[in-house]
Amino acid sequence: MNYVDKINHLLKPSQSDNLLVIDLFAGCGGLSLGFEAQGFETHGFEMDTDSCATYRKNLKGKCTEIVLTPDTKLPPATIIIGGPPCQPFSVGGHQKGLKDSRDGFPIFINAVKTLNPEIWLFENVRGLLYKNKCYFDEIVETLQGLGYVINWELLNAVNYGVPQNRERLIVVGHRGNFKFPLYTGYKVSAGEALGEMALLAPPSSKFLTPSMDEYVAKYEKASFCKNPRDLHLNKPARTLTCRNLAGATGDMHRIKLPDGRRRRLWLREAARLQSFPDWFEFVGGEISCFNQVGNAVPPLFAFHLAKSVQHYLDRVRY
Repeated sequence: MNYVDKINHLLKPSQSDNLLVIDLFAGCGGLSLGFEAQGFETHGFEMDTDSCATYRKNLKGKCTEIVLTPDTKLPPATIIIGGPPCQPFSVGGHQKGLKDSRDGFPIFINAVKTLNPEIWLFENVRGLLYKNKCYFDEIVETLQGLGYVINWELLNAVNYGVPQNRERLIVVGHRGNFKFPLYTGYKVSAGEALGEMALLAPPSSKFLTPSMDEYVAKYEKASFCKNPRDLHLNKPARTLTCRNLAGATGDMHRIKLPDGRRRRLWLREAARLQSFPDWFEFVGGEISCFNQVGNAVPPLFAFHLAKSVQHYLDRVRY
């Protein structure tokens, strides 16, 4: 079974076992999709209208469009997951940590405190462990105070079958003996994910202009880039972000065609590199859809995380 057939089949939402997963800051549902494919029931909470519409179009679970606050009423749940936005250090000199009203962690922590789930999990960028380490320590200490054993790992989605190097911090709170998923042992290249699509150039394609090529060359020279930032089909892609998908930047993702032209990625190509199945439809304008893809947790990565959560719950319950 090739990559596309595998994710189209594997990530179909399956029969729910009625254990509810609340997904905070759910985006378009990448994390929830992995959990639904493992048999969990999901309920997403997200402020972006297009993302909510995408979630509802593709997942079995509900999605509530809402600006979350620490006072938001949430339904009882066995599991809480999410990707809280982290902004306490975004303005120089104003390092307010958990007192920053723009930050998502007070909301996530209050949900854990109020609902007392069996297990919770959040995803964030690796920088939280480094330049924001003091804040991360504050988050962990607060959650430990709620009675949880906490483990974290820097995991790369490429080690779980996602055709993209995407390293993220995964933090899990549990009652003991949770185990992170093992590597799948096989890395998928961008070429395997995109197939013949990577060599096509329909009229709707967007190509880099000569002036953009010149700008990219200057960008790569200034950033001491040893290899061109074009998509290399013989290996996994570099990290997809909103900026390098939706924006015309020197770091943008693009494919160099056999005739020498370089075109930007299509939405479906970006979705495949994020491990979204081809049946998954995005709602909204082009920039909105690219942003949904760039912000998402790769569903195949989420599928393996959800499997570890399921194994943990099986041990706890039986």
